[in-house]
Amino acid sequence: MNNPDKNAATDGPLFRRLRDEPRTVRVELDGETVMAGARDTVASLLLGSVAPDRYRRSAASGHPRAPLCMMGVCFECLVEIDGQTNQQGCLVRVRDGMRIRRQIPEAGRS
Repeated sequence: MNNPDKNAATDGPLFRRLRDEPRTVRVELDGETVMAGARDTVASLLLGSVAPDRYRRSAASGHPRAPLCMMGVCFECLVEIDGQTNQQGCLVRVRDGMRIRRQIPEAGRS
């Protein structure tokens, strides 16, 4: 049963896979190798891998941010992909060997 006093933002990932993806690819997330479904977007991989308050931090306020619309309108899914910052993770499909870094200060990575 859910505990209403518990902070949902730190419970863990928001997404979970409903069925297994038959093909997987290997990507690097913040320096660690993880497996992703071949049809995943970067945003869906991250939402299934990290707690929502750990996705990224706003450059302006430092507040936690996470994908909202999942269709490229809100820009809350910004990540670094293969060395390019401010990429919309919801619009980019994962590919084998991709390097993904969350855009949060080094001290806040987890």
